[in-house]
Amino acid sequence: MQFRQLEYFVALAREQHFARAAAACFVSQPALSEAIRKLERELGVPLVRRGSSFEGLTPEGERLVLSARRILAERDSLEHEAATLHTGLTGELRLGVIPAATTVVADLVDPFCDAHPLVRLRIESALRSDDIVDRLRRFELDAGILYTHGVDTSGLVCRPLYDEEHVLVIGDGLGPARVESMSWPEITDLPMCLLRKGMRGRDRIDEVAASQGVTITPRLEADAISTLLALVARGGWASIVPRAWVRRRGEQTPYHVVDLDDPELSGHVAFVRVDVDPAPVLVKALEQVGFGTR
Repeated sequence: MQFRQLEYFVALAREQHFARAAAACFVSQPALSEAIRKLERELGVPLVRRGSSFEGLTPEGERLVLSARRILAERDSLEHEAATLHTGLTGELRLGVIPAATTVVADLVDPFCDAHPLVRLRIESALRSDDIVDRLRRFELDAGILYTHGVDTSGLVCRPLYDEEHVLVIGDGLGPARVESMSWPEITDLPMCLLRKGMRGRDRIDEVAASQGVTITPRLEADAISTLLALVARGGWASIVPRAWVRRRGEQTPYHVVDLDDPELSGHVAFVRVDVDPAPVLVKALEQVGFGTR
């Protein structure tokens, strides 16, 4: 069994299509197909269900692809470790981040980039917590920042980052006086823009509002907090966003930041990675910079 065969097999499992998998591996489709057939012969089990086209993995293939991803991840980690002895850290670190945490991720990655200038970072910041966990387990991400509440983090190392708090932001063009706090019933008549349903931040808003006996019906939904704040800044909208996204009180802003009366919206945000020992060298280096671990 060769690493190349495992790479082709993992690519096919990911792409669900022979031609796309071959293109992703920069080989011809016949070469990829033959390599996978050779892997099947060596293992003595069928891995792929074939018809006129790719029809999925066999039960044996579904089990093997998990091991194949882990083997390739460990190989990459070993190669990075060896390269570090000669040139310092190189390679690419893949980080998945929930939208609400994109303003704080810079505090983690900036010092890492300064310490390891040869490493490239790829940050995906439009993922849900469950998506990050799933991609970590498939070794498609190296680490993530996510909400831990209601998420199965078994098999992962979790390092708490902060407890998130939400606030109401009201455009300066709206009528409400500049109060310091508002109750949930008081905000139902505001022209609200919120994250779309299904995103964790929006789901928590709906849950807490329901617990207070109110329903908040936004006139506009978006999939990015930056979009919500841009609308609020124009003066005619209000929204509920993580406090980390707004400036401190006393600074000049085109909107007013208002505390929400109890119960407060909150969520535990953590840095996570797959629980393997040793940890991948790039992830270990990020933890050393961000958390002072050795």
